[in-house]
Amino acid sequence: MTTLPVVQKILSANDAIAAENRAALDAAGALGVNVMASPGAGKTSLILATTQRLPAGLRLAVIEGDVAGSIDADTMAAAGIPVVQINTGGGCHLDAPMVRSALPHLLPAGVDLLLIENVGNLICTAEFALGAHVNLVVGSTPEGHDKPYKYPGMFAAADVVVLNKADVAAVFDFDLDAFQRGVRMVNPQAPIFVLSCRTGEGLEAWVDWLVAACHAEGRRSIPV
Repeated sequence: MTTLPVVQKILSANDAIAAENRAALDAAGALGVNVMASPGAGKTSLILATTQRLPAGLRLAVIEGDVAGSIDADTMAAAGIPVVQINTGGGCHLDAPMVRSALPHLLPAGVDLLLIENVGNLICTAEFALGAHVNLVVGSTPEGHDKPYKYPGMFAAADVVVLNKADVAAVFDFDLDAFQRGVRMVNPQAPIFVLSCRTGEGLEAWVDWLVAACHAEGRRSIPV
């Protein structure tokens, strides 16, 4: 007996709802970004640092995905960011139905950019479409430069890659060239932004790219 048909059925059902989510985002004129990374890479820090540098008038909202708790959502709310918390109850990723349940709480208020912070995981988060326009993968220098080689599926699925914590790269003997080669082996086109949320290094270029993606007509000309 094989479980493959069951898995295919689950993914097909998820993809159908993801398409509905994409249509809802398009109707609201909002760019959806699926933020994926391992635990501790700095997803929340990147969202907060990005928010501080967005142009005035660009309306942001966040969906926070966690196994349990609301620490990150509380942090977003304290910063004045509209946020919905989703707890997976042990699940290692968000899925399209979870995101669908959050959209009515955010989109009617007017959103230009929806950042979906997925559960910290470098495996199954890439397998479940959410309806987002952009898949963002966040790496960090303390994790090591070998992550694209160990988790090729995640980096292959990325539309854009951010390498965080550049300010401590030397401490961890991080090899930037090796990291970039690993990304390029599975993903020749995705932009790679090297930055530090702590010092602000490299954030301007990343935010410029994100704003350009928000303004891309029909979401079909995401910059590369």
